[in-house]
Amino acid sequence: MAQRSRCPINLSLEILGDKWTLIVLRDISLGERRHFRELLTQSKEGIPSNMLSNRLNLLIQSGLLTRKDDPSHKQKRIYSLTEQGIALIPVLAQLAIWGRHYLPVDNEHDEMAKTLEDGGPVLWEKLMERLRKQHVTD
Repeated sequence: MAQRSRCPINLSLEILGDKWTLIVLRDISLGERRHFRELLTQSKEGIPSNMLSNRLNLLIQSGLLTRKDDPSHKQKRIYSLTEQGIALIPVLAQLAIWGRHYLPVDNEHDEMAKTLEDGGPVLWEKLMERLRKQHVTD
């Protein structure tokens, strides 16, 4: 896809602005899913496998994820957030908070968004630090 402008919002949307990319990042960061099969089968959104593969590759090429072999199984790969990917936690939190206030979310997701809202930046930073320990130091 050709870039339209060097505007930071446009550049961000060229990576994040489709139906699936933020869902994949949500599932890796907040859902603690790190393998392709988990991302494919444990998300209620039902992402098609070819779309998931495409989005994971985009996120790797964009520097938000890394992929490495899983030492427990030679056919599995582990996806990990980079520092750049972890830095999106406040964005995901703000989207969840906005959705909680303006959209008909279910009780489970309302609680998650309320926790993110009540905890604010202090909670987000703790979450980011936990993700750094789990993903960046793997």
